[in-house]
Amino acid sequence: MDLRNLITLTTGITLLTGVLAVVGVHSYATGRAQRQALVDRLSATGQIPVAGRRRHFPTLDRRLRRTRLGRKLELRLTATGLDITPGEFFACMTATVAGLWLVGQATLAPFFGPIAGLLGIGAALQFLNWQRQKRIERFINQLPELARILANATQAGLALRTAVGMAAEEMEAPAGEELAKVANQLAVGASMDDALGELADRLPSRELVVLVTTLVLSNRAGGQVVSALRNLTETLEERKETRREVRTQLSQVSMTSYAVPVLGVGSLFLMNGVKDGALDRMTGSPAGQAAVIIAFGLYAVGFVLIRRLSRIDV
Repeated sequence: MDLRNLITLTTGITLLTGVLAVVGVHSYATGRAQRQALVDRLSATGQIPVAGRRRHFPTLDRRLRRTRLGRKLELRLTATGLDITPGEFFACMTATVAGLWLVGQATLAPFFGPIAGLLGIGAALQFLNWQRQKRIERFINQLPELARILANATQAGLALRTAVGMAAEEMEAPAGEELAKVANQLAVGASMDDALGELADRLPSRELVVLVTTLVLSNRAGGQVVSALRNLTETLEERKETRREVRTQLSQVSMTSYAVPVLGVGSLFLMNGVKDGALDRMTGSPAGQAAVIIAFGLYAVGFVLIRRLSRIDV
C-alpha cells in the first residue's frame, strides 16, 4: 500500500470515527435528558419537565426543510421516534458516505469508492426503515393493553376522547407518545376520524387499522364499544403470540439474507489480500467494472428476494 492510499485510508477512518463519536455523544445526551425528565416527573412537583438539547446544523436544517426531500425525510424521522433533526441526519449521512468512499477507495480500489458511498446511503435509509419498523412492532405489542384501557374507561362511563387522553398518560412510549398526539389534535378541534386516521398513517399495521376502524365505527354509530374492545383485546393477544412464533421461525432466514451480501463483500477483501493490486487490475478495464456492477446487482436482488420470500403476513 503506497503513501497515497495510506493517507486516504487514514482520512476515511478518521471521518468514520468522528461520526461514531457524534452518535455516541448524541446517545449520551438523549439518555441524560430522559433520565432528568424521569426524575422531574417522579418528584411530584407538578411541573412539566423540559427535556431538550441544543440542535446542531440549524442553517442546514432550515434549508433542508424547505425542500421536498427534506419534508419527506422529516416525516420518516418522525415515524422512527428518533430525537434528531433532518439537518443532523443529513450531515451524519454525508460524513458516513465520505468516510466509506475513502475507505473503499483505499482498501480495495478507486472504483469501489463510489460504490461504498452508495452503500452508505442505502445503509442510512435502511437504518431509518429498521427504526420505524421496530417502533411499529413495539406499538403493536402495546395494542392489547391499549384496547383493554379504552374498554375499561368507556365501561366506567368516560367519553372516548377522555379515554384516549387517559391512555396517553398511563402508557409508555411509543403508544403514549402517539396517543398524546391524538389527544392534542382532539383538543384543538380535530375530529376523531381524522386524528385516528393520521395515527394509522404514521404507524401502518393491520392490528392498528382494525383498532382504529372499531373505534371510529363505534364513535360514529354509537355501538357497543365496550364489548367490541373486549373481543378485540383477545384477538390482538392471539395475533401477538402468532407474530412472535412466526418471527422466531424465520430468524434464520433473515440472517441468511444479510449473510449473502456480507460474504460477497468479504470475498473482495480476500482477493485483494491474497494478491495485492488484483482489484485494481480487475477494475481497470470496462469489462471488469461491468462484472463488478453486475455482481453487486445480483447480490442486491438476492437480498431482496430472500426478504420477500421469507415475509409472512399474519
